[in-house]
Amino acid sequence: MKETLLLLVPIAAEHKALLLERFAVLEALDSAARAAAIAARGADIELVLTNGTVGFTAAEIAACPQLKLLAAQGAGYENLDVAAAKAAGVLVCNGAGTNDDCVADHALALLLASVRALPQQGVALRAGVWRDALPLFPNFKGRRLGLIGLGGIGLKIAARAAAFGMVIGYHNRRPREGAGAATWFDSVAALAAWADDLVVATPGGAATKHIVNAEVLAALGPGGHVVNIARGSCVDTAALAAALKAGQIAGAALDVYESEPRPPEALLGFDNVILTPHVAGWSPQSIRATVENFIANVEAWRRGEALPTPI
Repeated sequence: MKETLLLLVPIAAEHKALLLERFAVLEALDSAARAAAIAARGADIELVLTNGTVGFTAAEIAACPQLKLLAAQGAGYENLDVAAAKAAGVLVCNGAGTNDDCVADHALALLLASVRALPQQGVALRAGVWRDALPLFPNFKGRRLGLIGLGGIGLKIAARAAAFGMVIGYHNRRPREGAGAATWFDSVAALAAWADDLVVATPGGAATKHIVNAEVLAALGPGGHVVNIARGSCVDTAALAAALKAGQIAGAALDVYESEPRPPEALLGFDNVILTPHVAGWSPQSIRATVENFIANVEAWRRGEALPTPI
């Protein structure tokens, strides 16, 4: 008999088919549908597939007494109540590593577009402005990239940036083995003062809230660019808007926002801000990989084996 799976994240039909083959799927993609599904079928739900933004609460865990496995689709799990799940004997896993390449690709695309001012140059061209009337924009070789977070995604961003000839620095709580030639900084402010550009690649949550703040932006300086592919909470939106307005930094490129899914109103009027709708980890390959990883975790649970990607 198929386990009952509560699906809280939208996925394409071709990927959902992989779940429908194996599970009895309850799809609940908004808060009303979610509450109704748990109220009506909470006693049947054995599996939950959510993500770090959508999460799953202690009250919801308590309302699903047969819950065996709680999974975050991607790497982030900041809004899953992991402690409550474990206290209830529920296994918890995420999709660590499944979309790292996609996120790293997107981060470099955002950084390149921001540093080279690709959107602004496209607008200028359409307005009849030729290159001789435009300022010169830097290339990557020799620029210093500061990575806030050097986990799996951060390492892949570093490798891509190094291939462009960038010099890599990073901030973690402590130096990381396997960081190669990258230089560790003991604070984000020190990293920003050294760097030409910053990419935020750290987990979300209370510990990293506004890790990029007014002090960090001032330290980065007027030639610097900020890219955020982590969580919206990591960047102080008001401070970023103020820094852009004052010309303290050169530009920003963001895939995540404190206000999401609403766009960041304070940033919409700047032509040197690039915005994408939290899609850095989304590609046909990466979404399929997250679903296959979830299935692999369920199959390991069925066999009584260790989960491939436990939290």
